[in-house]
Amino acid sequence: MTATVLLNAVRERDFQQQVQDLARLCGFRVYHTYDSRRSPEGYPDCCFVRPPRLIYAELKSERGKPTPAQLEWLHDLAEISGVEVFIWRPSDWDQIVAALEREA
Repeated sequence: MTATVLLNAVRERDFQQQVQDLARLCGFRVYHTYDSRRSPEGYPDCCFVRPPRLIYAELKSERGKPTPAQLEWLHDLAEISGVEVFIWRPSDWDQIVAALEREA
């Protein structure tokens, strides 16, 4: 089985839990809206806070694509000084670890 096949098999829900667990291990406070049906369309999946850092992350399966509303939110948040914004997939694991372990 190739790495690509394995990465494609990772469900977004499981990936999200892995990222949230890592963020907590790295000392971040983690927020995720568990039922987004009454939330603004496109709001990022996760918010991670470890002062002075603030990270918004949209988490996707390997083949998942962000919606236009998600891209608009991420673009607007990225325009705020000091806010870090990411779209992460399972294949980005090394970059995720580096981002979450990095100090301010």
